[in-house]
Amino acid sequence: MRIIQPNVVKEDDYSGRWRFLLMLILCAMTVLIGRAVFLQVLDRQFLKQQGDLRHVGILPVPAHRGRIIDRNGELLAVSTPVKSIWINPKEFLKAEVAHGQLKALADLVGMSVKEIKQRVGQDDHRGFAYIKRRMNPELVDQAMALGIPGVYDEREYRRYYPTGEVTAHLLGFTDIEDKGQEGMELGFDASLRGTDGAKRIIRDGKRRIIEDLENIRLPVPGKDLTLSIDERLQYLAYRELKKAVMQHRARSGSLVLLDSQTGEVLAMVNQPSYNPNSRGKLKGNPSRNRAITDLYEPGSTMKPFAVACALELGLTHPNTVYSTAGGQLRVGHNIVKDVHSYGSLDVTGILQKSSNVGVTKIALSVPPKKFWAFYNNLGFGQPLDSGFPGEAHGRLADYQGWNAFEQATLSFGYGVSTSTAQLARAYTSLANDGVIPMVSLLKRDTPPEAHRIMSAKTATTVRTMLESVVSTGGTAQKAAIPGFRVSGKTGTVKKSGAHGYTESLYMSLFTGLAPSSKPRLVMVVMIDEPSAGEYYGGAVAAPVFSSVMEGALRLLNITPDEPTPLMAGRQDEPA
Repeated sequence: MRIIQPNVVKEDDYSGRWRFLLMLILCAMTVLIGRAVFLQVLDRQFLKQQGDLRHVGILPVPAHRGRIIDRNGELLAVSTPVKSIWINPKEFLKAEVAHGQLKALADLVGMSVKEIKQRVGQDDHRGFAYIKRRMNPELVDQAMALGIPGVYDEREYRRYYPTGEVTAHLLGFTDIEDKGQEGMELGFDASLRGTDGAKRIIRDGKRRIIEDLENIRLPVPGKDLTLSIDERLQYLAYRELKKAVMQHRARSGSLVLLDSQTGEVLAMVNQPSYNPNSRGKLKGNPSRNRAITDLYEPGSTMKPFAVACALELGLTHPNTVYSTAGGQLRVGHNIVKDVHSYGSLDVTGILQKSSNVGVTKIALSVPPKKFWAFYNNLGFGQPLDSGFPGEAHGRLADYQGWNAFEQATLSFGYGVSTSTAQLARAYTSLANDGVIPMVSLLKRDTPPEAHRIMSAKTATTVRTMLESVVSTGGTAQKAAIPGFRVSGKTGTVKKSGAHGYTESLYMSLFTGLAPSSKPRLVMVVMIDEPSAGEYYGGAVAAPVFSSVMEGALRLLNITPDEPTPLMAGRQDEPA
């Protein structure tokens, strides 16, 4: 029998493996010790930087947006400090906040518990979510006192407009980041906004700020913006325009008041308006500044310029008599009509009665190129260059495409489009002895750039003739102001529809200046689609002019140029 001996393994068979393993462990230890010595002794800055990344952070410091003030320093827009509440969802969800605490937080921020939970969500990987922004700091402090894990606050700014609806269309508003969105807030956003700063801070393990280390960059506050408007005149214009729009059940309205000498806008208002402090329920586009962005045909308010052009070229004279018998005039294949047959009228009478036939005869005596150039120099079809975003240029067709009837319609304000602000600018040429200053929405400290449009003699002559429009027998007796001479012109414009001009929709206008002896103020009033029966410019827009202009002359301490009040009669003539 053969006996099989078991294999016997010698200890020397494992010695090589043990030595290899021991050398491997010693090498690893050597590497770790060397790395530790390197980091702790030779490169300590690395660990410090890594620690700072976890505890030291850079926090932006918002810059204070510049104020907007009126020409007298009255506050129109200011950014006030507010606080916002934000949450760290990861920390909040981990803490399992009690319902009572959550309910208290919801009450303070004006939300439901369900809404807060929706803001937080179920994603515990996010580190940030806003709960409510731009809150009253006192309410935020109360929310922080609840001690809810993961709920924090931060400082921000909220724009506030003390004058509310009165200056809404002019100022515009900012968004939740305090950046300009409309109006002057948008047009001058770059200078108003300023530059944010930054500071280095230390956070604890819960990302709460526990210490400010240093200011890296100081915030640079935005520059204040001083507007040309006078808050007192702005409020007066807003009140009277709103009253007229409501009284005549009109669709809308706009009013512009200019200083004729400097070109500064002293008041610019529109209806309907809105409250820029509370825009949650706004519908459509109520924020547009109709006085500077909306265009329309100005109607008979253009007649003084047709007359001025002919006077400047020596083609007519104030005493020149024109026949308007029959109240109709054929021009090409079309007929120009007056509401009444006025017989023979001199140039003053043509403006006083607002005769389309009479002004057509004057306009057709002017070469088309000269006629176009005069209107173009007045600024029709040209930008205002006011800096206001979205301002309209208007339209004035090139004279090379005109026929006789088109030139005729231009003389009484059809076939040309303008904004209320552009029309007011054109009338400064009559008020300022033939010179048009550049229009400005900002207060001026130096004389404005200006352009001569006509001679002082022509401007004074037309201005004097326009006084007859406001006196007995004129179309705007309701524009008269006791103690002052007033020059002005009415306009009652048929609106165009899908099938041409309508017979039921009108725009009522009045453009005037005072005091006539040495005009300081120019105003344009436009009421769109009055529907309470009256629609003539002399009945709807002229009374607004009278009320606002009288108050403006008094507030600005402008000396009367008439010892006795003008007689104002009943408005019964169209324009």
